[in-house]
Order: sequence, then structure tokens, then C-alpha cells
Amino acid sequence: MYQYDQYDHLIVKERIAQYRNQVERRIANELTEEEFIPLRLQNGLYMQRHAYMLRIAVPYGLLSSKQMRMFATIARKYDRGYGHFTTRQNIQFNWIELEQTPQILSDLASVEMHAIQTSGNCIRNTTSDPYAGVAHDEIIDPRPYAEVLRQWSTFHPEFIALPRKFKVAINGAKDDRAAIAVHDIGLTAVYNEAGEIGFKVMVGGGMGRTPILGSVIRDFLPWQHLLTYTQAVMRVYNQYGRRDNKYKARIKILLKAIGAEEFARQVEAEWVDLKDGPETLTTEEMSRVVDYFKPHAYATLPALDPLLEHADNKAFANWLQRNVKPHKVPGYAIAVLSLKKTGVPPGDATAEQIDFVAELADRYSFGELRVTHEQNLVLADVEQSQLFKLWQEVKAHGLATPNIGLLTDMICCPGGDFCSLANAKSLPIAAAIAERFDNIDFQHDIGEIELNISGCINACGHHHVGAIGVLGVDKDGSEWYQVSIGGSQGNHAAIGKIIGPSFSSLQMPEVIDRLLQVYVRERYEDERFVDTAQRLGVAPFKEHVYATPIKVGHLVGEDDYV
Repeated sequence: MYQYDQYDHLIVKERIAQYRNQVERRIANELTEEEFIPLRLQNGLYMQRHAYMLRIAVPYGLLSSKQMRMFATIARKYDRGYGHFTTRQNIQFNWIELEQTPQILSDLASVEMHAIQTSGNCIRNTTSDPYAGVAHDEIIDPRPYAEVLRQWSTFHPEFIALPRKFKVAINGAKDDRAAIAVHDIGLTAVYNEAGEIGFKVMVGGGMGRTPILGSVIRDFLPWQHLLTYTQAVMRVYNQYGRRDNKYKARIKILLKAIGAEEFARQVEAEWVDLKDGPETLTTEEMSRVVDYFKPHAYATLPALDPLLEHADNKAFANWLQRNVKPHKVPGYAIAVLSLKKTGVPPGDATAEQIDFVAELADRYSFGELRVTHEQNLVLADVEQSQLFKLWQEVKAHGLATPNIGLLTDMICCPGGDFCSLANAKSLPIAAAIAERFDNIDFQHDIGEIELNISGCINACGHHHVGAIGVLGVDKDGSEWYQVSIGGSQGNHAAIGKIIGPSFSSLQMPEVIDRLLQVYVRERYEDERFVDTAQRLGVAPFKEHVYATPIKVGHLVGEDDYV
């Protein structure tokens, strides 16, 4: 994995010194809160409902065990003993004191980490495939290109004050596991007819108030021009993106206003003077970065079926089926550790669990681990012969729920319990649904289904691309929930469609149950929920959900009906 060079160390060191002075001035009231807001946001510090929240960058979701242990230290020393992994492959700490933040950033710098550009109107943390470098269907390893984008975008003077935040995702495999269609720029590796590597470029995707899938503006971009073409895109956006209304300031609104074809024309015109300029990538430069991502020293191992020795162990079989993914090197496997145990907020991990996973990474996975945008953790290089032993260990620490891709593997933002922007709480809804459908046999029968929950229209829970999406809304000061179906990420990305009027929090488990009833009744053999929903449309689901009043007496009182 990438190691800081002298420039990284100097940049981070000087930023911490600058920020420490800013905090001292704020505490002494030499800076007003209004003056301090943009300064703290540049360092990933938000004010939430109860305390400050610090968001730490995890570039393209890749961590060393040493860095993971630092998260555990921060959780214990500065927070309340846990951290929250996010859909940006980052980690957040929700109970931070302002006075301690400079020291936290200094502690992070000691393990080559920072919180720079995890907030504000700048280019945010570039995300990627959590299986990058080991995926069985990989075209190229996208991590070197993600690292080049990170180096290029950090403190880029031209793009430090964009009309709005800007998110980039890059995928190097046949299957899109980076959700590129809902990013401001989505890049996927492709070969042209001559066998040369490059990228298909999508622009203008995003969720929030105006959910839109990105438009392809270039079918093939030679890899040498990754930065120059990205710069051309950014220049067009920076010049013409709206700054008068923050709700209409994202690049997707610009594309919608002028059309993808006209936007592409403007980018090509801007690119003319950039394409062979000093930011054109060379073979030497890419070789330098690729060296940081060389394959590990894999042993020569036979391919195994880990279940053969434990054929009578149903729990292990379930875990293998859902949480273990194919690896491109024979004899190895990718193991996903679920942060979605019933009763635990999705994405949360205790300091003890964080330390434990770091230890597992050292013993089983060459000292590295990954964060997924579905808020789980990955050990990417586990020997197949060690899977049963690994499963036993993670099971004892609450990280072996065999639900990856199933109903209770929910994406969920912190919602109104923490976020000051939220209209409604997310975590209690996730908890109630997880408890209602905790039976793992039932979940396996229902099959793959993405249930995503957001506490507000900003869509941090990616509800628009959930097979079932839940959005918290405010109705006359009360918390209600709008439900959509048919959303999807990946190769066949789609925006879900709202089924009808919103529901109270107490109705939500029954609403999900009724949606599943229609699916079970109408599905074809081996058809996923999202496929059934897209084939049938909203109507049959809506009819069944709203056909009779939803009884919630079992939750709040025997005579309580809505």
C-alpha cells in the first residue's frame, strides 16, 4: 500500500500546525464560530447535535493494521469507545472535543493519515472497489490510479473552493463494486480495440435532492490523460456550476441544464490545451506508484473447498456462502466481516473490535484490510485453509453475521441521533427492521436485497439506489419515512421509485414485510427483489402495502392502528 513521501509528510505537518493555531484562536474567541466553520471543515470537523464529529480519510478504503489500531486508540482516548465506518469508505468519530482535535490529527499523522478534504466544497476522498487488486474479475488494479488522483486533488489550488462538494469513484473490474454511476465522476477501466487500457468516463451522477445517474461523456480515455481530462471536467464545472443556490450547485445540475452532449463538447474544448501538458501521466510515474501496490508474497497453494472438512456445520456454510468472495490467486479467498449484527448500529465497531480486526489483518491478510461503501470490513488475502479458524474467531467477536448482501446488511447513516441535518432518526428504524427479520434462514430464502436508509434528503445512506430505500422526512415536526423500491447500484444502476405516502416509524417493519410478501408471491425462480420490482413496477407493491391499515399495536399498544 502507499507510503507517504516527504511531500505528504510536510503537507500534513504544516496543515496540523495551521489548524492548531486556528483552534487556539477559536477557543480564545479571536475567531467567531462563523469564521471558524470553513477552517474546521477543511480538516474534517463537523458540529453535530451533541458534539463535534471528526471524519477521517481512508483513501480508496485501504488500511494497514497500524492505521486500524490508531482508530481504536482514538475511539478510547478521545471518543466513547467506538467508531462509525461510512459509505465513503471513511471512519467518523461522533463525540469529539474541539480542544483535542489538533492532537488527534497529530496522532493520525504518525500513521500517515489525515482528515483533509473529508468535508467542504472540494474533491473528497476517492473511493474504489474494496476488492481491488485481488478481485477475480479485475481488469486492472484501480488503486494506483486512485492514489494518483488523491495526490493530484489534495490542496489543488484551482479546485479548493468548488461550487459544491465533488466525489470521484474508480472501478477496475467487470462488476462495478464502486457505485460509479452515482458519483460526480465515475471511472471504469476498459480496453480499446487495440488492447490499450483506459477509462470510460461518467459524469454527473449523484443522489440527494435530485437523484441522477451519471452520463457517459467519453467511452475511452487513455490512462495517460486521467488527470488532464479530469482537470478539464473540473474546470467546466468550476466555471459554470451554480453558486447562487447550494441545492442546485452539484455538477449533475449543470449536466441536466445543458445536456450531456453539450457538457462533453465543452470538456473536449477545455481539454485541447491540457491533454499533452505537464500533468499527462507517464509510464515512469505510473510505475513509481504501481510499485506501492505490488502483489503480496502469495504462497503456492491448491484451490480448496473449505466446506469439505465441515460439511455438517450449517453456520459455517452460511458464512462461506455470503461473506467469502473469490480471489484471483488460487488457494486464497476474500473474507468480509459484517458490521451488521442485530442490535448494533450499521457500520459501528467498538475499539476492541477495531483492535481485533487489526490483529486478524496481521495474522491472516498481510497486515492490510479494506472498508466497503456498504459499511463492512474486508480481509482481502485469507488462505482458504484458514477460513474455518478465521470464522471461529470473528464469530466470537460479533463480526461473523452471514448476511452480506442480504436484508439485514443495511446501509444506514447516523441520522437524527447524531446529524444536525437529519429530518428523522435512521438507527432505530434499522434496529427494528433487523430485529423483525433476524432469522438467517428467512434472509437466505429472500435472497439478495439492498435495504438502504437515510435520515434526510442528502442521502448519506444511499437510499435512492437501494432495492428498498427508506428516507426520513419531516411532516409538521414529526418523523415519517418515505419508501422507494427498484433502486440498484453496480452495472445496472437505477434510481428507486417512491411507492406512495410516507409511514410512521412504528409502521416501518410491517411495511417491509408487506413488500417482501409481494416479492415472494410474484418472483420468478432465482429472481432478486430488485428484478421483480423493476419488472412489475410500483403498482402491485403499493396496492398490497396500502390495502389495509397497518397495525402497530404489538409495538406501542393493543388498540393503536394507523
